[in-house]
Amino acid sequence: MKQNSHLINNDIPTLLKQITIPASTGMFFNTMYNVVDTFYAGLISTQAISALSLSFMIFFTIIGLGYGFSAAITALIGNASGRSKRFLASLYAHKGIFFMQLIALALTFIGFLISPYLFTLLGASGEYMNMALDYINIILAGTIFFMTNFALNAILVSRGDTKSYRNTLIFGFFANLVLNPLFIYGFLFIPAMGIKGIALSTVLIQLINALYLLRKVMNTKLVHFEKISYFFPHKKIYKEMINQGIPSSMNMLIMSIGSLILMYFVSLYGVKAVAGYGIGFRVEQIMLLPALGLSSAVLSLVSNNFGARRYDRVQETVNKALKYGFIIATFGIVFLYIFGKTIISQFDSDPIVIGFGYDYLVVEVLIFYAYVILFICVSTLQGIKRPKMILYIALYRQIIAKFAIAYVLVILFALDYIYLWMGVLIMIYSAAIFAYIYTQRLLKEVCIK
Repeated sequence: MKQNSHLINNDIPTLLKQITIPASTGMFFNTMYNVVDTFYAGLISTQAISALSLSFMIFFTIIGLGYGFSAAITALIGNASGRSKRFLASLYAHKGIFFMQLIALALTFIGFLISPYLFTLLGASGEYMNMALDYINIILAGTIFFMTNFALNAILVSRGDTKSYRNTLIFGFFANLVLNPLFIYGFLFIPAMGIKGIALSTVLIQLINALYLLRKVMNTKLVHFEKISYFFPHKKIYKEMINQGIPSSMNMLIMSIGSLILMYFVSLYGVKAVAGYGIGFRVEQIMLLPALGLSSAVLSLVSNNFGARRYDRVQETVNKALKYGFIIATFGIVFLYIFGKTIISQFDSDPIVIGFGYDYLVVEVLIFYAYVILFICVSTLQGIKRPKMILYIALYRQIIAKFAIAYVLVILFALDYIYLWMGVLIMIYSAAIFAYIYTQRLLKEVCIK
């Protein structure tokens, strides 16, 4: 496995930077992609931004499940590569692609069925409902392209390659700048599609990116079309992918449910609160991107070094990643305190919407350190093939504690909007502290064995 030898031999700080920087750059452009969507939705109406925010919760479910199972595929290929089992790594790669496509078909079918009921539950009706459905129905139809890209990227990340996916995200951002207004307002033979145009742009870009990533994956020689049977379902391998992927995917799915819970309580403050929260959330993601990129690097390095039984390098990866993550978080906090309100005002001029968005940000940025800990611990647990606790941590912070805190603060005490986020802050820090202690104890057990 010469292609992977650098991941188990080269300097850890250098590798973290080499893998993190492209991943973070790509995620930055991906978030800016979403910012562009929000900007153009704002040009349509405040109601369109709210519809996009509602739809984003289902969209996030798709992305979350894709991310969770792709992390499982990365971990399995990385572990096999670390043990120099190339054929097994190749099987995981082939079957992982088809596995993700099957998930995509299931998500599309389920999404079409449940989205109207979810939007109704969240208070959508009339034109508001129509806008949300117009957007999400097109996204659901293109789910197979999202999932294929996740699978292809998982293979590349297992090789330490985050540059290829970065390239697709940079391309997507610039393509979206052109396609969004083209499809929203129409040109020549292209009809004006409004919010449908935003979704169509996204699906078309995903299709183009899938073709590029497939070519990159073919270059790794892990995937080929010499034996189509390699792609066929395999009970034992699918079981491994499910066992490894369910906790992480459920973590992301639970995050989506947690977002729906938050959206419900935010909606009690009105449509403008939903719009402000949606804008604030996207702005916040910009500053979290380097930490997310760092988590990709941790997964790649931990999975390969764990497979190679280089446990000292696993622990070093975690320690260095936490150090770099805290530095990144500090910068993000300072930046958003200074420029947060100005950035939010670029998306909606309504002072009430801006107020809701900034109230969210001023509290949420203080949680950055906790997010860094959670991201790195989750990637570490995934990389050492011990992902079960990920699910329980997610259940606590995304559903049980989040609902309890929101219910008490919003319903029982009817406190102002900003207090909702203060409660969320306390809850997430408690989850991060537990995740850190658990992960460190587990690493010590692994090292002893």
